[in-house]
Amino acid sequence: MSATIKDVARLAGVSVATVSRVLNASAPVRDTTRARVLDVARQLRFAPNGAARTLSRRRSGALGVILPDLHGEFFSELLRGIDQEAQRAGHSLLVSSSHHDSHGVSVAVRTMRGRVDGLLVMAPDVEAAALDAALPDGLPVVLLNRAPGVTAASVMVDNFGGAHAMTTHLLALGHRRIGFVAGAVDNADSEERELGYRAALQEAGVAFDAELYVRGDFTEEGGWRGARELLARPEPPSVIFAANDAMAVGVLSALREMEIPVPADVAVVGFDDIPIARFLNPPLTTVRVGIAALGARGAALLLRDIAERPPPHRNPRRDILPTVVVVRASCGAACPSSVPAVVPSFLTEDKIP
Repeated sequence: MSATIKDVARLAGVSVATVSRVLNASAPVRDTTRARVLDVARQLRFAPNGAARTLSRRRSGALGVILPDLHGEFFSELLRGIDQEAQRAGHSLLVSSSHHDSHGVSVAVRTMRGRVDGLLVMAPDVEAAALDAALPDGLPVVLLNRAPGVTAASVMVDNFGGAHAMTTHLLALGHRRIGFVAGAVDNADSEERELGYRAALQEAGVAFDAELYVRGDFTEEGGWRGARELLARPEPPSVIFAANDAMAVGVLSALREMEIPVPADVAVVGFDDIPIARFLNPPLTTVRVGIAALGARGAALLLRDIAERPPPHRNPRRDILPTVVVVRASCGAACPSSVPAVVPSFLTEDKIP
């Protein structure tokens, strides 16, 4: 005869309601109590009836995740953070790509409706009104890395501050010809990073030079093309700032093909601090985002809203994750030579946690 929830409650010394809260992650439970309940459930091989639980609680035990793409280290690391937080709460993930447009978001939402308890959505290149229209009513939603303009909770990276800090660092090293490979057009992250770069130049009294600016697309190939374009200019840059690490990888590849030493002749920096960044040759100076932390924080906010069901009139919560400049060999400095107060913080390689 199969074990019941009452058997688990009796042996764990808790109420049936507490067992239910643990198994459904529907409300906070002390870690020691949760561990005891889960241990007893494993010993009894207790498996709640998923279909019955969904019908009775109208919960599926799954979180929907909609990302613009599923390719690359950034999205892999983001999903790792989301999954770790979801697993701790007993939830699984249903993942889809929007292919960078509002129609893709709408299709994914329709597919997931009724199958998930809430949605995590990253759509930085979808116009705010179109995204707002695509999101479902009555289902908890948390946006990842989205500028204000959509009526949903969000977790955002300080893109402006990170790009400002990196540009300030390069200026402090003596660079004045700072090439910039921008991200994809109509992308909120790309726009904020470009604004941070331009603002730091302006504050330092360095005029923006269109000859040092090229449009990329957040891919390795986009960085490769951007580097070759910049280095073909009559007065090439002394450093290339790629708006994400994937493009920085492409920049390094182009320089290697052109037999231009890094950082002796041209320095290179990126943005994101993807896991491979420290293992490149040379190791990449970049802006650390905390990619897994971004996913975990978004998942935590979504799980809270699923449990609490906040009233519609409550202002949605918006968290901003700080960024930090991680100094490695590709910028030609072991540490920043001068750090203006506007720069939030720096890490050198030997201080990376």
